[in-house]
Amino acid sequence: MDNVDNTDNSGLVIVDKPAGWTSHDVVGRMRRLARTRRVGHAGTLDPMATGVLVLGIGKATRLLGHLALTDKAYDATIRLGESTNTDDAEGEITATASAAGVADEALRAGVESLTGPIRQVPPQVSAIKVDGKRAYKMARKGEEVALAARPVTVHEFTITDVRREGDVIDVDASVTCSSGTYIRALARDLGARLGCGGHLTALRRTRVGPYDLGMARTLDRLAEKLEILPMADAVAAAFPRRDVSQDDARKVAHGGRLPAAGLGPGPVGVFGPDGSLLALVEEKGGAARPLAVFAS
Repeated sequence: MDNVDNTDNSGLVIVDKPAGWTSHDVVGRMRRLARTRRVGHAGTLDPMATGVLVLGIGKATRLLGHLALTDKAYDATIRLGESTNTDDAEGEITATASAAGVADEALRAGVESLTGPIRQVPPQVSAIKVDGKRAYKMARKGEEVALAARPVTVHEFTITDVRREGDVIDVDASVTCSSGTYIRALARDLGARLGCGGHLTALRRTRVGPYDLGMARTLDRLAEKLEILPMADAVAAAFPRRDVSQDDARKVAHGGRLPAAGLGPGPVGVFGPDGSLLALVEEKGGAARPLAVFAS
């Protein structure tokens, strides 16, 4: 359990990340805008990608690890007929094979085979650690990186447009998936199943958990007016809510446990009689144990 100190502007900022920026670049910009070093993000977006990046400021940085585990949604463009060493357009083309003969039926079947619970090998150029080293650092040195397949769930993989030009096919798709799913790897694997190779050419994240593009703001707009989603609102949107009495509020504020309320295995937001956020708790063995306490 973490006891977290108070910060006046604690909360979440939902950023519409621009292309070409790393997630770390956005954190650095937000540190200057919010005038605090205490800024983090939930779930990295590659530099090429745009869209929803959830930032936590102050006490809200303690929420990020829990928010990173929620489902995410994307709009993607996959190019079939070309493979790259990064599985996206930022890498070098390593192989070409005409996709002109890939029928619409085969394309749909390929997408269906990558929908549902699957095992996915992460891209060679990824932040996953192998023997204590980041895979992307090893890959960029020319080292072969052996990454194990991991279980992920692709809830939705829907083709929205298909454009054929010569030997390549550009496929627009919408994807909803579990945390830890690489859309680059879906592009690679779709190309592999169709026998022509594939890579990701565009990616826009449209949702992280309950936070979507409608809530996101560009960095330019945030520079004009810093819009921070208050801690209580952020937690109420993302997790089940439990309102407690004054006596129970005192227990939670001091790190005490409460009887479980049957609100599920994931984090639960606990709120006091005045509506203030007290803590995130986890229900196990008949008790609600604090994960992080936010009460003064």
